[in-house]
Amino acid sequence: MKKFLDEDFMLSTEYAKKLFYGYAKNMPILDYHCHLSPQEIAQDRKFDNLTQLWLEGDHYKWRQMRANGIEERFITGDASDWEKFQKWAQTLEKAIGNPLYHWSHMELARFFGYHGVLNGKTAGEAWEFCSRKLRHGQLSARGLLRKAGVELLCTTDDPADSLTWHKKIAEDVGFDIKVRPTWRPDRAMQIGREDYLDYLALLSEASGVAIDSFQTLLFSLHIRMDAFAALGCRIADHGLGFVMHRPARKGEAEGIFQKRLSGGDLSGEEALTFQTAFLLEMGRECHARDWVMQLHFGCRRDNNTAAFIKLGPDSGFDCIGDAAPISELAEFLNALEKTGQLPKTILYSLNPNDNAAVGTLLGCFQDSSAIGKIQQGSAWWFNDHKEGMRAQMTSLANLGLLGNFIGMLTDSRSFLSYARHEYFRRILCGLIGEWVESGEYPAEEEALGEMVKNISYYNAARYFRF
Repeated sequence: MKKFLDEDFMLSTEYAKKLFYGYAKNMPILDYHCHLSPQEIAQDRKFDNLTQLWLEGDHYKWRQMRANGIEERFITGDASDWEKFQKWAQTLEKAIGNPLYHWSHMELARFFGYHGVLNGKTAGEAWEFCSRKLRHGQLSARGLLRKAGVELLCTTDDPADSLTWHKKIAEDVGFDIKVRPTWRPDRAMQIGREDYLDYLALLSEASGVAIDSFQTLLFSLHIRMDAFAALGCRIADHGLGFVMHRPARKGEAEGIFQKRLSGGDLSGEEALTFQTAFLLEMGRECHARDWVMQLHFGCRRDNNTAAFIKLGPDSGFDCIGDAAPISELAEFLNALEKTGQLPKTILYSLNPNDNAAVGTLLGCFQDSSAIGKIQQGSAWWFNDHKEGMRAQMTSLANLGLLGNFIGMLTDSRSFLSYARHEYFRRILCGLIGEWVESGEYPAEEEALGEMVKNISYYNAARYFRF
């Protein structure tokens, strides 16, 4: 019986160990999609305890605590930090097979040097041990990034954001980790939202453009894209239920926009037609700027209406959706390809049943302008567990070129989540090691070592022009 979380955790073959220790383990981290706060990085936030690091905004953990029957006041409510941590520790001991169990213990070990097992009985010991380490001041927001080996990270930012904190970080010559904004224009696209006109007012103020037409909306967005580009932005990101393709007739998108400006109610089809026009314009602009377009889709959000009214979005009430037609995604990509304006694009489906469809769609739009121009994104959100990562990489290997894969991201709000990169690299090396040991790939260490390093770091650096 192996010891829990030993040195060879998830490395079941000798070749996997050779690849991980020799090539993957010490590679720096490029986190090209996360939800960390640029303000906390700029101000180098100090944390008092593990609750502030672990449970603020972490709906992964909130979901499991609710599943364990924990009252909401111990999750998002007014209970003390210690009480919330204790409830999380009690929940964690039941999370066998869940990646949160692995991640939590890896984070305790890698960042704090705590090698105990966290549960209800040991919660006090772990709390005091880690609190002492936090009081020493080395594990601030920036200290945690340095300890994790992060070289560059990209946050997620709204077009109306002033980017004040990004500017402060860029001006800080004493901080050597690059922090770049990512263009996330979802609110500008969501024309059916009740607060859409209020949002347009914010965007108008940020851009200095009076938004009274679809064209002035796009003009204001282009101005804000220039501001993002000035701070090193290379990536756009779109969170979608599905990638739609309902092409508009001439002038139709403008008519729909004017109807919304005047307070009219839009039909579902009108909203989709406008969103198609909007997303196509974003794709064209990404191509013109040599930005990468990320498309996250396949999520059904805010399923619990009562909880949404009380707690708002991103509180742990989303699930995998089944209404993301690959046919419309294909038509969307083809519309950009027909005019020669398809940018480098990463496709993330939250539904693992889409792995093969996405894997085959990639091959329809590759060309010599970039190696792996169209990528399948790493296993995302509900899929970034051991089986989900193996399934995504196996499917990509079966249908495309795993060697061109741009690897892992955190998609996280926690400064401790960089243990997920180690988790991913162990799974990657374990999978390749199995193929070598079974005779499915030759034991060419130099070639395989280079491939592991590329997937862990270099492919992303080249792809995003970092």
